[in-house]
Parts: sequence; C-alpha cells; structure tokens
Amino acid sequence: MSLRYTGARIPSETDPVTQTRCPWSLGVDDAYQRYHDEEWGVPVRDDAKHFEFLLLESAQAGLSWATVLRKREGYRRAFANFDAERVARFNSRSIERLVNDARIIRNRQKIAAAINNAREFLKIQEEFGSFDQYVWGFVGGQPIRNRFKEQSDIPATSAESDALSKDLKSRGFSFVGSTIIYAHMQATGLVNDHIVDCFRYDACLKLAGSGR
Repeated sequence: MSLRYTGARIPSETDPVTQTRCPWSLGVDDAYQRYHDEEWGVPVRDDAKHFEFLLLESAQAGLSWATVLRKREGYRRAFANFDAERVARFNSRSIERLVNDARIIRNRQKIAAAINNAREFLKIQEEFGSFDQYVWGFVGGQPIRNRFKEQSDIPATSAESDALSKDLKSRGFSFVGSTIIYAHMQATGLVNDHIVDCFRYDACLKLAGSGR
C-alpha cells in the first residue's frame, strides 16, 4: 500500500452517493473493494473469524492480499471452514492432500504452519478463555484510532504488533512476523487504519463499541 491518497472517488453499489475510499482498495476487482467496504477494520470479537484471518494472513507472506482473497473460499473448504479444532487434528496425510489442492496456495511450509498454529491457537483459548481476550489485551481492549491522511503514512508494523508477534512466536506460532501481525490487527479492527477521509473510517469507529 504505497500509493498516496489523491481524493479519488468512485460510485458505491451499496450507498446512494459516491464515497471516498482508501486508495489501496481501488482498481483491483469488485471483491477487493467489497472486502475494504465490509470487512477491513471492523472490530472482530469472534475467535473463528480471528483464526480465519490469521490463517489467511500467514498464507499471504510474500504474496499480495488480492491473491489470497481470490482463494479464500478454496481455503474455507480445504481448511474445514476455518474450524481451529478440526484443523488442529490434520496430520501428515492432510498435508499431502493440501499440497495438491489447487484451491489454495500450495506451499508446504505455510500449510504445515497453519496446522501447527491451529494447535497453538487452541492452547491460547484454554489459557485465556478465548483468543479474542488474548489478542485484544495487546491494545488495551479497544481499537487504536489512527488518523492518517495519506496511505503512505500508514506503517507496516507498530510497537503493539512487535509485542504480539514476539509473544506468538514464543508460543510456537509460525509465519507471524510483525508485518503479518500488523496486517491482522488492521483487518480485525484492533487498529483503525482507514485514512480519515475514507467513508469507512467513521463507520469503523462507531462499530468499535459493539464489536463484531
């Protein structure tokens, strides 16, 4: 996301008037824009959704988010509807099946990491009551409300993502570097990184009280 904000406006299919959006969401495809309009930055309070994003974001490493989004439904089918308990029971035969599944990114290390991370995810649930309780603790229970005017101002990491990444790694998680974890924080609303002129900035602020 290196483009600078230029005030671009495009019609929204869900709103009666044109809306200003974060530049990164423009010009890719309709699904990418819907993801920006409906999901990105909405505070997540559900463990299943946290696991889904964690799995997808770890698969993204070295690739574009658009590539992963296009395979999202393939991942949903291949990884047991993102059910952490079921994924944690996957074995070596499951890995062989998945490395031959064209619906997903067929990287053996990433597939093995997803299974390992599911097992560690369950341990966090047991220790903290929920993964949600654990992860929101790194931002004091409320979203960090940034006020970036330009996309180029948005960082790739933060002190919070550094701390969360370090803790996850110490627990045995893989593919959870600070950049990946900051992307998780952005996607799940732990941080509001919509630019301030984006119509979703205020919408996500309002949703912060009720969660998702």
